Amino acid sequence: MACLIIVGTQWGDEGKGKVVDLLTERADAVVRYQGGNNAGHTVMFGNKTFILHMVPSGILRETTSILGNGVVIDLSELVKEINELEKMGIDVEKHLRISDRAQLVMPWHKTFDQLREQKKGKSKIGTTGRGIGPTYEDKAGRAGIRVGDLLDQEKFRSRLSELAKEKNIFLEKYFDTDETSFSAEDIFSEYADYLEKLEPCIVDTPFLINQLIQDGKNILFEGAQGTFLDVDHGTYPFVTSSNTLSGNACVGSGIGPTCITGVLGIVKAYTTRVGNGPFPTELLDDDGKILQSEGNEFGATTGRPRRCGWFDALLVRQAVRLNGITSIAVTKLDVLDNFDTLKIATGYRLSNGEESDNLPRSLENVIPVYHEMPGWKCQTAGLVKYDQLPGEMLGYLDKISELVGAKVSIISTGPKREETIVLNPDQFWD
Repeated sequence: MACLIIVGTQWGDEGKGKVVDLLTERADAVVRYQGGNNAGHTVMFGNKTFILHMVPSGILRETTSILGNGVVIDLSELVKEINELEKMGIDVEKHLRISDRAQLVMPWHKTFDQLREQKKGKSKIGTTGRGIGPTYEDKAGRAGIRVGDLLDQEKFRSRLSELAKEKNIFLEKYFDTDETSFSAEDIFSEYADYLEKLEPCIVDTPFLINQLIQDGKNILFEGAQGTFLDVDHGTYPFVTSSNTLSGNACVGSGIGPTCITGVLGIVKAYTTRVGNGPFPTELLDDDGKILQSEGNEFGATTGRPRRCGWFDALLVRQAVRLNGITSIAVTKLDVLDNFDTLKIATGYRLSNGEESDNLPRSLENVIPVYHEMPGWKCQTAGLVKYDQLPGEMLGYLDKISELVGAKVSIISTGPKREETIVLNPDQFWD
């Protein structure tokens, strides 16, 4: 039995979906434990490309795929995604399980998310506008609706009516907008249709997951976003509204911490970020444009271009500490194939002139101190044997491992499932 957590070590978009899909070959279940459809996993194998926003990546191998209680679910988007997967021949109903404790993203959450960003103007956070933050707010304020509430139609109707009145007052008085008010009856009818499709999938997921553990099954836990979008430990306030760290896998899926056997950190070979917020190693020159172009750095969910920069070892070393990472998977190395020189941030020069090799509380107004290394200047995309990798790439990997304090266990040389080198595959399942 193994319970392995997959976590992003930067600002998301590290390639978690591909790694989860790869490791699912030996997993009995995949559990998504936080976030909503404000993030996307792009998975390629053969000549097919899948972009998943809600359904765990394990569904592509028709493995039991669980949306845990820590996830917030937009039913309209979930049903769309399920329909697309079914068109591709995947039996979603047989393999998908949805927590009856997961919170629902309601229409007002999406509306308020977008209106708030408009009111903030230049000081906006840069959210996706998918209603994730407001949903988590209502969850914490005990004003949310859970998936299981749909199963009692009369209770759901009553709750919906009460909340719609409150949200309409907020819409009118705070936002002073001509947006159409929320109709409880229209929402009830819409969600009744969703329930008809999803009811067979709704279960007590903590019971299910603990039963799988008791039966000695292998389970993968996947989060959305990355370490530094964590609401507590990220670059606040430019963060998501949930805890993205590995520790939340237990809370967001309903298991005890003693069940966890390992944490795999996904590390992009350079650094990217979507949206606003500090980014010390960001490149605004031609090198940054090359990384964006060669890495196809555009958001899977929004299509927004990702900001790009050199690898930040301070950032990832902090992620190793916060998540208890036992090994790392390094992705998108092939994007660096054409660079003469590579840079790694090994320290920061602070605003007071001092240098630090630890991550400060604020990343505003810090200047990275770089260690330079030679590039490998050859095409490595698609290589699948360790002894095929150029010496300069192996040196780069060794330096990353040394600086962040975690061994490399997986090397990705392209977006496809098969373009991967796994060092000692048994280590994850022992």
